[in-house]
Amino acid sequence: MKEKGLAAPDRIRRRPEFERIYSAGAKVHGRLMTVFVMPNGTATPRLGVAATRKLGSAVERNRAKRRARELFRRRKNIGGLDIVIVPRREMLDAPFAVLEADYAALLTRRRQPSGRGAHRRDVPRPAQANQGV
Repeated sequence: MKEKGLAAPDRIRRRPEFERIYSAGAKVHGRLMTVFVMPNGTATPRLGVAATRKLGSAVERNRAKRRARELFRRRKNIGGLDIVIVPRREMLDAPFAVLEADYAALLTRRRQPSGRGAHRRDVPRPAQANQGV
């Protein structure tokens, strides 16, 4: 019988790991989810899912997590990245094909810096001129 779950090396589980990815990783917003992506220095990708109570009941949160894990499993050839998926409520009712398209677009978009969507940490700040007091 084939194992359904993700193996331990494929998961992000500890809070400090999540916080490190939140603070240093690239953040990309999508219609159905927000994805944080950061290189992990290995050849294999890892997944973390942050489904908060704001998403809904335990049943709904677990469904969102199952769907996120399946997205990750189907696109596992992305190299050594740590990925944290934060599902939105719309993720629960969306057809899986739409979810896959949104996830693929987010992973593609995180590689392309854009002027408008560039993350604040990526944009150098101009020196502040001393304005007369």
